[in-house]
Amino acid sequence: MMQMAQLLFPVNVPGAFDYLVPQDLSVEVGSFVFAPLGRQVKIGVVCALERWEGQGKGLSDRGTGKAALKERKLKQITGVKSTRSLPAPMIEFIMRAARYNCCSPGLVLRMVMRSVKALDPSPTVTLYKPVTDRTAGLTAARARVITQGGPFPARAATIAERAGVSSGVIKAMSGAGALTAMTGPVDQPFEQPDPDKALTLSLSASQKEAGQALQTQMRARNFNVSLLDGVTGSGKTEVYFEAVADVLRQGRQALILLPEIALTQAALKRFYDRFGAEPAIWHSSIGATSRRRTWREVIQGRARLVIGARSALFLPFPNLGVVIIDEEHDSSYKQEEGVIYNARDMAVLRGSVFSHSVILASATPSLESLENAKRGRYAHIILPERPGAITLPDIDLIDLKDSPPEKGDFLSQPLIKATQSVLERGEQALLYLNRRGYAPLIICRQCGEKLRSPKTDSWLVAHQARGRAICHLTGFSMPMPSACPKCETEGGLVTIGPGVERIAEEAARHFPEAHIEILSSDTAGNPAKISDRMARMESGDIDILVGTQMVVKGHNFPHLTFVGVIDGDLSLHGGDPRAGERTYQTLVQVAGRAGRAQKSGRALIQTHQPEHPALMALAAGDRARFVSVELEARDMFGLPPFGRIALMTFRGPDMKQVEALASAALQKAPRTEGIEIFGPSEPPIGLIRGQFRRRLFIQAEKNINLSRYMSLWRERVKLPSKYRLLIDIDPQSFF
Repeated sequence: MMQMAQLLFPVNVPGAFDYLVPQDLSVEVGSFVFAPLGRQVKIGVVCALERWEGQGKGLSDRGTGKAALKERKLKQITGVKSTRSLPAPMIEFIMRAARYNCCSPGLVLRMVMRSVKALDPSPTVTLYKPVTDRTAGLTAARARVITQGGPFPARAATIAERAGVSSGVIKAMSGAGALTAMTGPVDQPFEQPDPDKALTLSLSASQKEAGQALQTQMRARNFNVSLLDGVTGSGKTEVYFEAVADVLRQGRQALILLPEIALTQAALKRFYDRFGAEPAIWHSSIGATSRRRTWREVIQGRARLVIGARSALFLPFPNLGVVIIDEEHDSSYKQEEGVIYNARDMAVLRGSVFSHSVILASATPSLESLENAKRGRYAHIILPERPGAITLPDIDLIDLKDSPPEKGDFLSQPLIKATQSVLERGEQALLYLNRRGYAPLIICRQCGEKLRSPKTDSWLVAHQARGRAICHLTGFSMPMPSACPKCETEGGLVTIGPGVERIAEEAARHFPEAHIEILSSDTAGNPAKISDRMARMESGDIDILVGTQMVVKGHNFPHLTFVGVIDGDLSLHGGDPRAGERTYQTLVQVAGRAGRAQKSGRALIQTHQPEHPALMALAAGDRARFVSVELEARDMFGLPPFGRIALMTFRGPDMKQVEALASAALQKAPRTEGIEIFGPSEPPIGLIRGQFRRRLFIQAEKNINLSRYMSLWRERVKLPSKYRLLIDIDPQSFF
């Protein structure tokens, strides 16, 4: 009796395919196998197995209603990878994630198989270790090899670098029998974290109580979600470390997701100090070698502690005990291209499939998470204050109608005076504006032309330090022109509005003696440069840091006592239904950078809308009132968490054809109660890289399976080859 396997390939096709399993091959659900697909042999994963009797329906025919009773000629699997199989629940997670996000399961599998080379054993290399740890009679250089060259075994170049000697010393010691050579893997296992290394860490009473509550959840060893809700600086990281330690003691793995790649550098030291080992890292910027090593060690269960960006959620953990989403409210957990998904929501889905714990941590939780906690779906663990005598910063609003900046400037007198006072006390200030570059708009004062990115409705941003005009949406960059490209007026181009470069320039005029630096994704550099800048900020070498959202998350500057927000209204513009929530979250986070040591902090927010509920609640320190008002409005309009929303976006090279396709799709929408469809309409940016866009907005009642509805609708829509349809369940961005 032969077996038939259903294979899923990491390609964009609707589902899996049926293949015969040769009798001389042994496979199981999750096995990585080779099989012909079209004219190529590709690697896929076994999703299901059943006995094959030579007739009847195959797995991929089920549910079609066809009586496939005649003999079927199936292709055969040609080989099996010897690597460890995907955990069986991973197959279910892939399928459910695909259904929820209205995409093909093959695209989700592609994210899981981000390092195909990791399916092979590690390459080997010659490694060395000392025969003895004695250094008597050795030269100083050889003694350093023994005392400083470890951990062993290691490659000769690695030992030499650690010990500060030449490679010739290593070769000589090997020849003399002082070092033993052996063959070992290039990709060494990660150091094992010690959950009991830093138990002397002093926790406050509320931190201990919160840590014990999380440990109770970990020990249940079932699916549960906890919302760790603590004010900025309350020690949420130290508290969820207790949950991580408990999972490690159980011999299981832990995954911590961070919203920004830059944060991983700041986080590494904290993890090392607590657990005595650096965690494995996973994000888009690591090299192929690191990616191969991490993926292989994860699937083998040897990488016990992993931190990473949202894509780390799709690593093939066989024994995961907890996923922690740090800053769970952050919009960067939403992937906008390829498979469109929210890592926070997929973490909860993964926890339900694998029966493990999920911790959502934030000082400003999303309204969806707060509502789930209120209804008892999530455990709500609260850290109400900063430890010890550290207090939250005082927050005040500067009404720019009453205190406008000088002509051509962007800093008001109250903000300038507050900054000057801080500098006179020898403390640090942060000036926050979430806008990169020098100015967001370049316009010709002669003809009114606004510089735009080619074939895109996005304005070019002036970057004075680099002398370039850059599109932050597409990445297009060109030298800053001296004449208007339309009317050719020489010197007619002027910049409008502020970016962080312009704010730093103005700050230098007001505070000429201050050491001012900028931190944004344009100026950050590589992780080592980011780490160096953060270290100089922590040590007090920088007087004023002018930064974008990069400075808001996860950084702790002990000498920073003042935060000035240049434009508190920036995220209130546009048609985002979460605009008020986003503004409140961002400003709470940025204000929370002040006064995190023993010194009290203060924040001033410049605004033209001091009467806005988000800003009023912020100044009053009344989160409960803001949440209540915002939830009441959401409930009234049927928006999340009281309703479901989705976007259906059409893209293509011809505007009229895109409009026609969107209108035709609207006519094919399944008719059902509880669904409203708005549009088609043009998004704020209707043209990107020569692709015109039109959009349908779908709003559904809470009890409707919106993912299923959108999938059924999508099956009815047929598009020409150069046109695309994107479905976004629970969108976070509306540009």
